[in-house]
Amino acid sequence: MHYNTKKNIGALNRPPILGLLSRVQHRSFGLIQPYRFLSSVIDTIVDHIAVINDAGVIEFVNQNWIQFGRSNDCLTVDSWEGVNYLDVCDKSASMGDELGRRAADGIRGLLRKEQRSFYLEYPCHGPDVKRWFMMRVSSFELDGHSYFVISHQDITERKLAEERVLNLSRTDGLTNIFNRRHFDDFLREEWKRCARLQVPISLVILDIDHFKLFNDTYGHQAGDNCLKRIAVALREFARRPGDMCARYGGEEFSIVYGNTDAKTCIEFAEEMLEAIRRLNVPNRESPVLPVVTASAGVATMLPEQGADETPLIQTADSMLYKAKKSGRNRVVAPSC
Repeated sequence: MHYNTKKNIGALNRPPILGLLSRVQHRSFGLIQPYRFLSSVIDTIVDHIAVINDAGVIEFVNQNWIQFGRSNDCLTVDSWEGVNYLDVCDKSASMGDELGRRAADGIRGLLRKEQRSFYLEYPCHGPDVKRWFMMRVSSFELDGHSYFVISHQDITERKLAEERVLNLSRTDGLTNIFNRRHFDDFLREEWKRCARLQVPISLVILDIDHFKLFNDTYGHQAGDNCLKRIAVALREFARRPGDMCARYGGEEFSIVYGNTDAKTCIEFAEEMLEAIRRLNVPNRESPVLPVVTASAGVATMLPEQGADETPLIQTADSMLYKAKKSGRNRVVAPSC
């Protein structure tokens, strides 16, 4: 896992790893600065690499490991001397991070010689970008000491390709946004992520007002076209990795917002209803307005470890019912 475990190679305890470096020979270099030569070679590797000893303490990292930490605000100490990678994984696991637990268990399996190698694929998303890495750990012996090489390979390109294929089975055939099945899976995982991070998660459930009346007036083909246009408009409100827009069922849509408070989500929901009105789709028989409108229920919760997302859905659905009962074309939330 990418945790605060970086240390500049210039600050390494040279022996006994230097024993390996000192054996490097090249006819252009001879024995001149073999440590700098080999470390420079390792620094050209695009993977993020660290070496730990049999106690879990970091002995070596390459520059890409250091650079990743700097660019992602992971460097929280002045020196990485003596940082224990296993301790960091354990701390993360104690806060509910399942990936941290799996990483620590896998490495300890190598320390106990129960396995020869270990790998783990995991997401490492930023606020505006999706990223995945593959963590690989293998061991070697040197001068009677055991060492373990940890590498993190960026596999984002492959995962995005896999995601595109998978999305074909997750997509609603009419509106070309996510379907209910994927909504259920996504919300469950985002709930767990927000629980680990102890940040709020919000949900909007939106229903098109008097849609049966629309279909009766204009026909089902017009109704399908209306749903497609609304889906395009709503998709613009789900841009971050922790957001998602789905067709919830029939003329209902749902939008998930990870790490989003109630005030912000209510504002988003109000903007959604305005975007739908701006489509200016005629609905002349509607008692609300002569154009298509929608009602929305909003719910926000701070997830607890061990709980599930059912209360969030129930609350948003209850708020939607209140919005429809109180005149439609509005947003209702528990604070309203």
